[in-house]
Amino acid sequence: MSITNDNIKSLSAQEVRIISDLEFKQKYYFTRDDIKDFFENQSKLNYTIHRLITKKRIVKLNRNKYYLVPIKARTGKWTDDSFIIADEIFNGKDYYIGGWAAANYWRLTDQIPMKIEVYTNKRNGTMKILSNTFIFRKTTPRRIKNAVTEKTNTHTFRILGKKEAKEWMKSRE
Repeated sequence: MSITNDNIKSLSAQEVRIISDLEFKQKYYFTRDDIKDFFENQSKLNYTIHRLITKKRIVKLNRNKYYLVPIKARTGKWTDDSFIIADEIFNGKDYYIGGWAAANYWRLTDQIPMKIEVYTNKRNGTMKILSNTFIFRKTTPRRIKNAVTEKTNTHTFRILGKKEAKEWMKSRE
């Protein structure tokens, strides 16, 4: 049995069970451990995850974490708050959001950033997740430790402090 929509590829009955279970629990960010009970072995788990990524029903955030594109996203396109996505990529540690995104958050500029700069000691490069572009830049553990924790709705994230963001803005003039 498969369910089809004009804009998304068909889902198997097991894929529908997994997606509906995650949606029922409102667990849009999930790990392999959250769905392993649906499978007999690791090979079937890996194959189903690969198929769901191919069908654009989940998005890989890091080695073990995924984002579930809800069924209500009829076209298969969906997004979430970029600060929450950044926090989930790094599992809530060893990063902070800086640059124009931090300046905009602290109301130091009206400029809405097109890309989110994430400072970490783990990776460099650029990554597009959902409709957000993240630029990863290396920094020191001391700077990461000095970042502040803020909250949006029910989720916390780490961001450059307001004082440091002002200094960053001055360096741009």
